[in-house]
Amino acid sequence: MASTKEVAEKKQSNVVQFDPTMFEADAGKGLENVGQEDLALPFLKILSGLDPILDDLEEARKGDIFNTVTNDIYKGKEGILAIPCAYQRRYIEWAPRGSGTGAPLNIFTPSDDRPKTERSSEDNREYVVDSDGSYIEETHQHFVLVLGDDGSTSSALIAMKSTQLKKSRKWNSMIASRSMVGANGPFTPSVYSHVYRLKTVSEENSKGSWHGWDITLEGEVKNTQHYGLAKAFSESILQGEVKVKHHKEGVAEDDKAPF
Repeated sequence: MASTKEVAEKKQSNVVQFDPTMFEADAGKGLENVGQEDLALPFLKILSGLDPILDDLEEARKGDIFNTVTNDIYKGKEGILAIPCAYQRRYIEWAPRGSGTGAPLNIFTPSDDRPKTERSSEDNREYVVDSDGSYIEETHQHFVLVLGDDGSTSSALIAMKSTQLKKSRKWNSMIASRSMVGANGPFTPSVYSHVYRLKTVSEENSKGSWHGWDITLEGEVKNTQHYGLAKAFSESILQGEVKVKHHKEGVAEDDKAPF
């Protein structure tokens, strides 16, 4: 009669071990018909104290960074590592607060003709003249490749407006001021040549307090694969393959921040 140990060893020998290399062998299978227009580009936003996400996710805190597609939470004090891939300036027209579908009424490029606006002294918004209360926000779109601690990467968009426009311009200046020396002398490297750390910090003025971005240079990109992915993402944006779908939430950060 076989012992319990022998039976256990026999059952163990019949178990087929899973081979994780199968994932790589079948890379991309089933996604042949999925294009950029079929994907939702994640937004990275700073959680405000009134964001409903704080009620839905126990680990979320005011000032944390939130991925709108994956629901990943990044602690604001630690921040994230990201490679900038492209930048766009847009002027987005929104319906009056509490109305509309949540989608923009219009999105204008800097070269487009825009409706005439007047700045309100109450909330500093640019309201469209002779409208029902719609307003236009200058929005800076930073497309980035987020670097995970495990070496993984994910593409995302950071939309900066209002008080964060100064942060956006500062970041653009940091990127444009980079200089390297090559075989033919000094040159300005690509936007995706360096890694930056994005944290959040508490800010305030006479009207109140909120959290904003704090961006510092981390260093040059050292990973060839990361550089290639960032370059490919940058080129897809420049070619118009990446579509940004803005959506105004019921309680948005910039609706409640004192600007």
